[in-house]
Amino acid sequence: MTQPRPYPSDLSDARWALVEPVLTAWRTHRRAGALDIGRPPEHDLRTVLNAILYVNRTGIPWRYLPHEYPPWQTVYAYFRDWQKDGVFEQLTSLLRRHVRVAAGRDPDPSACVIDAQSVKTSANVPATSQGYDAGKKIAGRKRSIITDTLGLLLAVLVTAAGISDSAAGLPLLTQVAATQPALAKAWADSAYRTTVIEGAAALGIDVEVVTRDPATKGFTPLPRRWVAERTLGWLMLRRRLTRDYEALPTRSEAMIHIAMIDLMARRLTGENTPTWRGT
Repeated sequence: MTQPRPYPSDLSDARWALVEPVLTAWRTHRRAGALDIGRPPEHDLRTVLNAILYVNRTGIPWRYLPHEYPPWQTVYAYFRDWQKDGVFEQLTSLLRRHVRVAAGRDPDPSACVIDAQSVKTSANVPATSQGYDAGKKIAGRKRSIITDTLGLLLAVLVTAAGISDSAAGLPLLTQVAATQPALAKAWADSAYRTTVIEGAAALGIDVEVVTRDPATKGFTPLPRRWVAERTLGWLMLRRRLTRDYEALPTRSEAMIHIAMIDLMARRLTGENTPTWRGT
């Protein structure tokens, strides 16, 4: 039988080789901890991940998955379990270290950039997890991210859009400080005020606020801050992330990790991310 032609979002052999050990170890651990092992798993992990990448890239609802993939209920169950078990964070950390080493950097960063982005939500998102960002005039959710100086994700926190940048920023910096002991410097915009600066200082992180020169006219990339802003732009290449479609904020965070996992895996293997440009 002829094999179906892969979709542009499907994993190449090289990218699958980067993530396969983590997923295989997860499955082995889950089955070893089960009271009843039962029959062997029916679905291939690579095919399941391909389906998740397809949703992330195209933005379709889970129920609209093409028939070449496993049933959408199965794919979503894996997505849910991988999110709960921290698999996406583990893959993000692993690939980030590889990308940094390939770029001639230390595996663990000593400096970072923090920024936030408010996005609209879809109709299925509960009103209790939404808010209104008066500054951006957006009703929806806010994505607060911390990246290294290459723009690679260190941590993400999704909240209601009405939550201030400072209120989300300090817990995020606290989370990163616990996993990145070498971190000593952070750059941020003026929205991250005294609370974040003082709280970060207690963690051993010097937060420097980068402001725009009032005399500057037109668009000018701000030193250091542009790195995180570029990362937010990368996320918007994924249709699933142009709005927030996830019922739970933690699933929104997982979708952001998936986008970064795909981006870093492609960077390591020298593969381009397909876009509509030039088509």
